[in-house]
Amino acid sequence: MRIDIITIFPDYFVPLELSLIGKAREAGILDVRLHDLRSWTHDRHNTVDDTPYGGGPGMVMKPEPWGEALDAVTADDPAPARLILPTPSGTPFTQEHAKRLSQQPRLVFACGRYEGIDARVAADAAERMPVEELSIGDYVLAGGEAATLVVVETVSRLLPGVLGNAESAVQDSFASGAMENLLEGPVYTKPARWRDQEVPPVLLSGDHGAVDRWRRHEALRKTARNRPELLRELAAQRLESMDRRDRELVEQLLADSGPE
Repeated sequence: MRIDIITIFPDYFVPLELSLIGKAREAGILDVRLHDLRSWTHDRHNTVDDTPYGGGPGMVMKPEPWGEALDAVTADDPAPARLILPTPSGTPFTQEHAKRLSQQPRLVFACGRYEGIDARVAADAAERMPVEELSIGDYVLAGGEAATLVVVETVSRLLPGVLGNAESAVQDSFASGAMENLLEGPVYTKPARWRDQEVPPVLLSGDHGAVDRWRRHEALRKTARNRPELLRELAAQRLESMDRRDRELVEQLLADSGPE
């Protein structure tokens, strides 16, 4: 997969040289290219913003450098590109988005700043490539760089060969499975006893069926505590198809959580 990131702060993306993403880049699984938007400005101040039409606070990113940048970045590769605009007004980004985007050959991220990018940029780009506006949460960041890092890491770890153990992605919170959209429960490693705390005995039992059930039930309990709306959604969709013990636990957790 090729990922292009256009930003006025290329140094923000040093973390993409580290850990799994860095190794994937070294292995040729992932091709990440950074582009400084100011390279497509033509005045001595490298201006990328101006005052908004209609008045109001803040500044808006100018269409000219963005248009030239997108033209240049998408012209050097025949692979179809998809433009991603991180913005708090976008569609909430989920694991399902990540799975879908991981199937794309090429993603281009436009990191807005200030009050955002002139709306004509997205409209112009949409004439030659799909455009998606994505939000990583109901809050406002200083720019699109942090959100781009989140999306790139979430998507990249789903690419074949990026994770050392592909099963890890399947078992993550929000991954598909028999209990999809549950939060991942607690995890433990050696030593078996640490500061007077013991690893749950079931994890040392060698009984794989019991371990699977324990993990599933701990995931249900954590979801009930931290994201009760997900548990209610799961119950509405799958309660009748669960086995008796899972169903009884879900019913008890819903009763304990009270009304919405």
